[in-house]
Amino acid sequence: MPPRTLHHIHPDAANACATGCPSCGHHHRHRHGHTDLTIALAGNPNVGKSSLFNRLTGANAETANYPGKTVALNFGESKFGDKRIGVIDLPGTYALGAQSEDQQVARQAVLENPPDAIVAIADATNLERNLYLILQYLDLGLPLVLAVNLVDEAARAGITIDAACLARALGVPVVPTIATRGNGVHELMDAAARVRVPTNGPAYDIEIETAIDALARTIRTTLSETPYRLTPRALAILLLEQDAELTRAVERLPRGADVVTHARALSAAIEARVGEPLSLHLPRARHALAQIIARDAQSQCDAREPLSAKLWRWSIQPLTGIPTLLALLIALFAFLFWVGGALAEAFAEFWGAFVSPPIQMIVGAILGESIVAKIALWGFDAGIAAALEIGIPYVLTFYALLALLEDSGYMNSIAFLLDALMKRLGLHGRAVILLLAGAGCNVPAIMGTRVLTTRRERIIASTLIVLTPCSARTAVIAGGAALFAGWQYGAAILLITLAVIILVGVGLARLMPGRSDDLVMEMFPFRVPTLNVVARKTWFRFREFILTALPIVLIGSLVMGALYETGVIWIFSAPLAPIVEGWLGLPAVAGLTLIFATLRKELALQFLLTLALVQYGSGADNVLAFMTPHQIFVYALVNTLYIPCLATFAVLQKELGARAAVGIAGFTIALAVVVGGIARYVLTML
Repeated sequence: MPPRTLHHIHPDAANACATGCPSCGHHHRHRHGHTDLTIALAGNPNVGKSSLFNRLTGANAETANYPGKTVALNFGESKFGDKRIGVIDLPGTYALGAQSEDQQVARQAVLENPPDAIVAIADATNLERNLYLILQYLDLGLPLVLAVNLVDEAARAGITIDAACLARALGVPVVPTIATRGNGVHELMDAAARVRVPTNGPAYDIEIETAIDALARTIRTTLSETPYRLTPRALAILLLEQDAELTRAVERLPRGADVVTHARALSAAIEARVGEPLSLHLPRARHALAQIIARDAQSQCDAREPLSAKLWRWSIQPLTGIPTLLALLIALFAFLFWVGGALAEAFAEFWGAFVSPPIQMIVGAILGESIVAKIALWGFDAGIAAALEIGIPYVLTFYALLALLEDSGYMNSIAFLLDALMKRLGLHGRAVILLLAGAGCNVPAIMGTRVLTTRRERIIASTLIVLTPCSARTAVIAGGAALFAGWQYGAAILLITLAVIILVGVGLARLMPGRSDDLVMEMFPFRVPTLNVVARKTWFRFREFILTALPIVLIGSLVMGALYETGVIWIFSAPLAPIVEGWLGLPAVAGLTLIFATLRKELALQFLLTLALVQYGSGADNVLAFMTPHQIFVYALVNTLYIPCLATFAVLQKELGARAAVGIAGFTIALAVVVGGIARYVLTML
């Protein structure tokens, strides 16, 4: 099945469907052109859903082993036989209520414009838990085929799934799969192409089924239409569960209030008999049904505990987990510093010997020795060289290391270990995951603070996320400092940043008192990363970095070149002198590069390197020609701490409001200047 194309639908677009917008991005067939068949991949987090999406489309959705990674809809196309198939990758959720943004997105995606088939993916090692969501999809009356994934891991754990028994119980086709290898994918797509709405699915107990049938009859005889064209049975179940959105939608229909009144009467009657609201009793019955089906469909024999399980237990025990985490971080950053440094030096020599001379010759032949020629060399020679000299060795290396950590499942153990620390910082344990996400990119991490329950937690978490070095800052700033000043300087920046994050968190927790809830999260097992998945993820991230950063570097370098060659740069640098030169002890022009870097934070060092390349020629130690190692350290430290980029500021404003965004930005700028100045004076005393 050759890959076709990939589109991206933001959650806001899918959520807009709830208001009935006919033109939102969720209308898959209309937005993405004609496909013969549209399927939606659904399931819990970490069951292999995104891996199956990648296998089908050749696209690269995120496949990290911690909850909430897929936060938007991805749409791809593939070819199966003579059919063009549209594939929608839904967010991983545990239920289809409206309790979180992910659940809202997943539910609206299948209600507003139902796909031709739902391909539900279940983890064979934890079938019972997965079946709850699958039963909810069946309750919606949608055509569904079940992929029982990770059967290889289940076999190693001594678990066998009877696919035929499971298919009889659910009334839908069931296909065992190993998504990462492609096992069972052809059979799965064949079943999806032929699947129909199930007519003999699982049933609840007599009391619940009697209420569902009674309300469904009322819906048939009372309503001329139903919200989202739901079947009477599906709407009856949602109304009995007291689904707020569907209840409001039905009340707006002619005679809809009569249906809602009947639903409430049925719920009250059952509540009187069972002693709890039907909105609780029905989900409890669904869990019980999932337990019965899973028990009948699976068998388990004794098996040796896999090494991954032992390593997982080792990683979450504080006595062994914390030293392991520290050792791993040291090893990772040592690899980044030394390997990245060697690659940067080799790339600089290659560029200076084979690329720069032809560029200079071509520019000279066209523009001569004019000022325009000098400005052009700033961008097309020094600017591009600086971007690639930082990007290829450090950003690419960091993305590869990050992908390995994500796909191994170790990020979840880190979140568990750091939960106690989060409590001291006044945050819910879920904020651990957000800070870890911030190590990749601050923007989606700040958007993820919506899962936190109070504004206090969102402000604290957003501030700490802003201080968390994103992948580009970690790779470029720490790696660059290590290259030009020494690995100990890069390590010191990371340690100081960590200390600042902890101190700021403790301070904000005291200034903004409140209580944080306990962490409840699913712990996923360790898995051996699939190298081709890691390579593809690394490439897609790096490609996005290059496509986004390179044009900015080129334009910014040309602008800086024009300012430098005309002498205007010194006019702009003069107002910065009291702080940049007087307090931080840096060249005044360095302050200007920090301002330029608000476009993309990693550009500060690239612009500084561009300045060095123009003034002093090619070579890995150019910056040392006009800055000492101590100055490079202070410069990189300041750059690490202040507001990351304009995109981060924009999302802060959207999530928290303009006042909070300006406050956080101003605080981080002041903090960076103060910490940088203190570091400068401490270094002078050593």
